[in-house]
Order: sequence, then structure tokens, then C-alpha cells
Amino acid sequence: MTTVFSLQIQAASGYAGDISAELAWQWLQSGQAVLVDVRTDAEREWVGGVPGAVALAWKQWPGMAMNPGFDAGLQAVVPTGAKVVLLCRSGVRSVAAAKRATELGLEAYNILEGFEGDADENGQRGRRGGWRFRGLPWRQG
Repeated sequence: MTTVFSLQIQAASGYAGDISAELAWQWLQSGQAVLVDVRTDAEREWVGGVPGAVALAWKQWPGMAMNPGFDAGLQAVVPTGAKVVLLCRSGVRSVAAAKRATELGLEAYNILEGFEGDADENGQRGRRGGWRFRGLPWRQG
């Protein structure tokens, strides 16, 4: 059963705040924000992604080395005055990316729960929160 999530901004340290996937979707639909998916290309290809999201890995596979083009890529896709909402698998890497975006002068938000949410008792994702679990638009492949 999907629970209703807050459409409020939660305070955060080092970036503008944490938001629900539903609020991020509202901002995207209204043109207030750009969605940047900071997962690896492999994650987006195998697990799925959000149509219209900008694909810009925070770390690169294999080895999870920092993406040296992240800063320039982010600055190129976020128009002046727009918010940037950052999405990863579970809402952890996107916090680091939101902090970096803030350092670059952007109004940056982390999407809570990420694309897949937290792992359940069997170590599987997609059953405890996340963009997909909340029924928002996504596609695979």
C-alpha cells in the first residue's frame, strides 16, 4: 500500500532541503525545477529512470570514481533561477550531489527515498518507498 508523503520541504544541512518524490514531480510539471538523476548509466539502464530527467552520474561505474564532469554538466543543464532536484537509488548519493550543487551556487534539493527506496528485510529494493513505489512516471531500458 502506498502512503501519502509530505509535500513540504524538510530542513537539511548544506543544501536547500529534502523533498518527497511527489513534490519533485509537481515542481517538474510546473517547470520550477530540473531533475538530475545522479545514478550510474548501468543503474538507469537496468533498473529504470524518470522520463525527461537529466542523466548525470555523481560517481562512475566501475569503481565508483567521482565523475570529473559533474560540476560542468550540472551547471550546463540548470538554468539560472531554477531549482535542481537530485535523484539516486535510495536518497544517499543525491545528498552529496545536492551539497555540491549548493557549493556551485544552485538551489538544490535531495529527493527522499530515491528511485528505489530502502532495502527490505530480504535486501531487495522497490518495496519500501522510492519514486517507482510512489507510482510516479518511470520507464525501464
